[in-house]
Amino acid sequence: MQATAYTYDSETRSGSVLLDDGTPVDFGAPAFDAGGLRLLRAGQRVRIETEGSGADLRITLVTLQTF
Repeated sequence: MQATAYTYDSETRSGSVLLDDGTPVDFGAPAFDAGGLRLLRAGQRVRIETEGSGADLRITLVTLQTF
């Protein structure tokens, strides 16, 4: 799934993304660390992996979108 980086805190390595429908979804440090990134800037397109759905949607991986 693709999303757009919305917020990122380098101290906690957590933040949020916007899904393509505009829904914000938070991610924690484990999801950021799983992607192997060092930094994330607002507006970057990212690829995410998730578990659950609806209110229980949880991001398990955040990494850069590659084509």
